[in-house]
Amino acid sequence: MNSNRYDNMKYNKTGNSGLLLPAISLGLWNNFGSVDVYDNMVDMAKTAFNLGITHFDLANNYGPVPGSAEENFGRMLKTTFDGYRDELVISSKAGYRMWAGPYGEWGSRKYLISSLDQSLKRMGLEYVDIFYSHRFDPNTPLEETMGALDSIVKQGKALYVGISSYNVEQTQMASDILNKLGTPCVIHQPNYNMLNRTLENGLSDVLEQKGIGIIAFCPLAQGLLTDKYLTDIPADSRIAKPTGTLNSNAITPQIIEKLNKLNLIAQRRGQSLAQMALVWALEVGKLTSVLIGASKSKQIVENVKALDNMQFTKQELSEIEEVLK
Repeated sequence: MNSNRYDNMKYNKTGNSGLLLPAISLGLWNNFGSVDVYDNMVDMAKTAFNLGITHFDLANNYGPVPGSAEENFGRMLKTTFDGYRDELVISSKAGYRMWAGPYGEWGSRKYLISSLDQSLKRMGLEYVDIFYSHRFDPNTPLEETMGALDSIVKQGKALYVGISSYNVEQTQMASDILNKLGTPCVIHQPNYNMLNRTLENGLSDVLEQKGIGIIAFCPLAQGLLTDKYLTDIPADSRIAKPTGTLNSNAITPQIIEKLNKLNLIAQRRGQSLAQMALVWALEVGKLTSVLIGASKSKQIVENVKALDNMQFTKQELSEIEEVLK
């Protein structure tokens, strides 16, 4: 591994906790499943770590097939990352459908604890660093869901807990419950980017008040905020993949026009559109970290270079707002 891997990465405090996360984290939502090439996964993970990315974000159902991303990462922990466990922050989640029957999704104590036990087994771990409730469950008392997270920490199966995709009111209630239990919520994982700014509608204020860090997923809007879609849909894009999670309906003439205008601003800054979008999210969203996805190592290298220019002038921010509104 690169002995200088920590020299250039920026690390941010996660809310009121003592946990530091890299400004850029690697998500294993796509391209780490059983349908993907294992050697490419290893290359991407190793590249990320050598650039100072210490945080790897997973979930029970990441694949496809569900669970295979954790299995593949578990293989890497035994080989590529053997001896480096204490330099890694590994997170996982449960909330979406993972197995058949009434106990295979949502937020019951039965599901969350069973799911984490499965995740730990797949990765060959005794604990994860962060465990999330992946989504709010309207049919389970929030006290039960948060109580399960509290139990998981007290059982030593996770060091910290967080929530993902909870709205303002749900976040307030979840945080209050966890604080009473003595296991604070340290991090929230919302969808946030230039094209989805719901975080700014009160949620970021609550997170700041509660001392909860923010790590955004889809900071590049699943690849929309890159130069891939400035003219057409490339064959290797998420839209073109049979297992892709991005709908072609997302590419409208209006979006393409916005992307090209944003790209011109990025070029003036000496950045790619993706690089500008990442640092914009970090700065405007006041984020702890952004979760990037990748299909090639060179994408990770380029994304990390975004941190070389994180400052925006008032004029640049004004121009970006004018394009986005």
